[in-house]
Amino acid sequence: MWSQREVIDYALQRRSTLEKLRRPGKALARLDACDADPMLLRAAKHHGESTEIPCPVCQTPNLTTLSYVFGDQLGQYSGRIKRTPELEEMAHEFGEFKVVVVEVCQTCHWNHMILSYLLGDGVKRKPPRRQQTVEDIYG
Repeated sequence: MWSQREVIDYALQRRSTLEKLRRPGKALARLDACDADPMLLRAAKHHGESTEIPCPVCQTPNLTTLSYVFGDQLGQYSGRIKRTPELEEMAHEFGEFKVVVVEVCQTCHWNHMILSYLLGDGVKRKPPRRQQTVEDIYG
């Protein structure tokens, strides 16, 4: 993406976790490493982007990624999941926001944050006006 900056790759942490999982004597139990929250699994099922990378734990091809967006300029939309094409549009629309990418296996429940970075055109903007939601209406 054209405005991607302050990239943090969590590959070393991921590799360390996987090494502990595979180590004889099990320094890390599989239940501790494969502990995806049910809401995360549901989000991966309905909003995840498929990858061609097999799960590093169970080797099934069900590994998906989720891209969460966070930022003051996003207002009530901070914390939502966005697909890659939407991120490109948002980079032109907002000054700065953070993207956190998580990989999830729906088979064994492996999950790990793999990447985070900033996007945006750098222009300071006010958050969008808060729009009324169903929760506001029906409380």
